[in-house]
Amino acid sequence: MTLKVSRIDPRVRLPEYASEGAAGMDLRAFLAADLSIPPLGRARIPTGLRIELPEGFEGQVRPRSGLAFKFGVTVLNSPGTIDSDYRGDVDVILVNLGTQAFMVKDGDRIAQLVIAPVSRAVPEETTELSATNRGGGGFGSTGM
Repeated sequence: MTLKVSRIDPRVRLPEYASEGAAGMDLRAFLAADLSIPPLGRARIPTGLRIELPEGFEGQVRPRSGLAFKFGVTVLNSPGTIDSDYRGDVDVILVNLGTQAFMVKDGDRIAQLVIAPVSRAVPEETTELSATNRGGGGFGSTGM
């Protein structure tokens, strides 16, 4: 599959896989100056990219595990969805759930982009749903 990518500046690095088996491509911050995110703060971080996804696919913007574990920094609307008909700037909403301010610098790897197929459903109204063992059991109903 080919992913069409447009850079808003020649300095912007294209998304890339960090290893042979990586599912997600690294997205990097595109900043004019360092940005500090305070504890419990959030920020919209530009990547300097626009993409064109093939119809039938979405881009999922996901956290980087190292940032989450080491600093408590994650993607707020995880996973963020990029629809196949969106052509605007790809930005990442980071939230700092850590106890110290987190500094984002230009070029930092801030998130990963996973390309996934999308299935579309046609809602069909009904008055009855099929029975299952779980039934209407919600949060925690299947045990620990």
